[in-house]
Amino acid sequence: MRLIPAELCRALAANAVRAGASERFDPPPLVKLFAPLDPATWLATELLADDDTMFGLADLGFGCPELGYFSLSEIAALRLPFGLRVLRDDAFASTVPLSRWAATARRCGAIPAAEAALAARHPHELPPGLPDG
Repeated sequence: MRLIPAELCRALAANAVRAGASERFDPPPLVKLFAPLDPATWLATELLADDDTMFGLADLGFGCPELGYFSLSEIAALRLPFGLRVLRDDAFASTVPLSRWAATARRCGAIPAAEAALAARHPHELPPGLPDG
């Protein structure tokens, strides 16, 4: 099973092309990856031409989410306790730009906390089922 389906990979790649053409491009994340039973979470907006390097917001659970590049193959290769692997949140959708995600996650200390805070302030910009404040 692929961690990210081809359709989403194409959308992430298109974002990478747009980002290369404009310094002001600030799309919402298209993909949320997370480690079950672990605080690690990644939000991705772009996939580079190598089909492995992603850009987005990475939170490894140390209280300091950071914007940057990360490897899809390395994330997919992670082996977690009890035979678990990193998963993609199929229900994740957002219209909130990545810069706002980053600012909120840094203020809250984690992407999951930022997700709850953004849902409370902007309930129509995140998928249903999250706290609505």
